[in-house]
Amino acid sequence: MTTETHPINEPPAVPRLDLLHGHSIPHLGLGTWPMVEEECEAVVRYAVRSGYRLIDTAFQYRNEEAVGRGLRTAGVPREELFVSSKFNKESHSVDGVQRAYDHSLQALGLDYLDMFMCHWPVPALGRYIEAWKGLVKLLDEGRVKAIGVSNFKPVHLEKIIAATDVTPDVNQIQLSPDLARLPPRAVHQSLGIVTEAWSPIGRETGLRDHPIVVEIARRMARTPAQVLLRWHVQQGIIPIPQAAKPEWLAENIAVFDFSLTAEDMEAMAVLDRGEHAARDSDAPENGH
Repeated sequence: MTTETHPINEPPAVPRLDLLHGHSIPHLGLGTWPMVEEECEAVVRYAVRSGYRLIDTAFQYRNEEAVGRGLRTAGVPREELFVSSKFNKESHSVDGVQRAYDHSLQALGLDYLDMFMCHWPVPALGRYIEAWKGLVKLLDEGRVKAIGVSNFKPVHLEKIIAATDVTPDVNQIQLSPDLARLPPRAVHQSLGIVTEAWSPIGRETGLRDHPIVVEIARRMARTPAQVLLRWHVQQGIIPIPQAAKPEWLAENIAVFDFSLTAEDMEAMAVLDRGEHAARDSDAPENGH
């Protein structure tokens, strides 16, 4: 059954979190990589009609045009949506960020983005501070409502904040119960940065089949994916799971009407494989 014909129930209300620079962001969103073209357009349209308000894309995903078509045909007012995109290392300069922003707006067919982000720091290039200055300029000019980074380590955050005296609204990092990322999350909390999680249900690591997760899901009459996403939500983390099927979209957003117990959270803590298991944003092969 396609997303175009699958029935849509009454959309659930997704709570929002306040950001440092005055905007607010939905507490769960839709990740759009690696969807492209007609599939991406249809999924975005269906997701928005199903209650999703945070849509995450990027220049690197090559799907901004499709995302834009999905948003414009979903029938939801623009002001209710939170649209976020990211730029690549080729745009790591003040002027480069301005050009990248204009390109994303044109591709998406929008007048503004709710958040624009630096996709990777790419330290070997040595220009992520200039990239951050470009984002600060967009914010100062009122062209974007929030600015963020993705895959930045605490040391990268320290450098951009020292250079501009401006703190990111959001840092989007690889994060799931088996990559709990406790050290960077502690830094984010101390700085007032909201943590956003990509790959939050560890789709490629078999996390949904782990006996601990399966048992919690069985006891609560929920799915393993819902247990994993609730783990994020309950800790103030924003998960942005990718989903292409209507049943997965409905499943992923239905995580605000139950809670994991302290014992559940403690049991899931043993899943953490440590910082070394996450993609290293300092490694030359990692970064767009």
